[in-house]
Amino acid sequence: MPNPRDVGDLLKTIRQLRPACFNGVPTLYTAILNHPDVKAHRVDLSSIKLCFSGAAPLLAETKRQFEAQTGARIIEGYSLTEGLMACCVNPVRGEQKLGSIGIPLPDVEVRIVDAETGELEVASGVVGEMILRGPQQMAGYWNNPEETQAVLRAHGPGGPWVHTGDLAYSDRDGYVFIVDRKKDMLKTSGFQVWPREIEEVLAMHPAVLEVGVAGVPDPAKGEVAKAWVVRQPGSSATAEELRAFCRERLAPYKVPSQIEFRDSLPKTLVGKILRRVLIAEEPTRATSTSTEQ
Repeated sequence: MPNPRDVGDLLKTIRQLRPACFNGVPTLYTAILNHPDVKAHRVDLSSIKLCFSGAAPLLAETKRQFEAQTGARIIEGYSLTEGLMACCVNPVRGEQKLGSIGIPLPDVEVRIVDAETGELEVASGVVGEMILRGPQQMAGYWNNPEETQAVLRAHGPGGPWVHTGDLAYSDRDGYVFIVDRKKDMLKTSGFQVWPREIEEVLAMHPAVLEVGVAGVPDPAKGEVAKAWVVRQPGSSATAEELRAFCRERLAPYKVPSQIEFRDSLPKTLVGKILRRVLIAEEPTRATSTSTEQ
């Protein structure tokens, strides 16, 4: 597809070619689900049997809705620029575990180590930093030996490991679950909070089209969670309604203290929501009338 952001043209192609396999990023699956023709059941997506999703975290609610609409199976994978091609993927015919990026591909090694030192491997079920190594990983950053040394680190025999900066845990079957980016974790009143957990809950609300969550300064608690929400067309849900929805599903300290409604959210070229941009814009929008607390 020359321009996958043209969802109308994409759906026209699906009608004509009736593909069995489809590759996309999470925001594309969301865009398809919310296209007027799809909502009105004027597009038959039943030919699609298998989808692959990568480049950004796939929200569980997006996966559930798309699979219910098409009958397809979405396979989520994982990699990063430093790892080049895919490093982990869910098995097509094997067990899928909701929220997991799957298992390491052949020749790829994955460990979960303590997030502070990056030295000690932690037990299954314990959250730590995900590190990996394989024949496809980078040799280093161009003309940046200091950053290369920080990310590519040796731990025992064999080649160096890539420190991904992703917090994750693995289960007893070897499936890996990404919790969030290490640098995006926030602390409120001493409690650790992962923004993705809040995003997953808000995405379940029928009024929410897109959501991003990050920590913002608070004089009493140090940091609090703030959510930026794009509402579904025609929805008039209030911040308090969304906070009440969160209170039923999250610990009190994880409920976002602020919810701001936006027409759109800043994204990368592959559709990943840019939390850092939302945070950077925060000082200039502190008195915005579109913010509800």
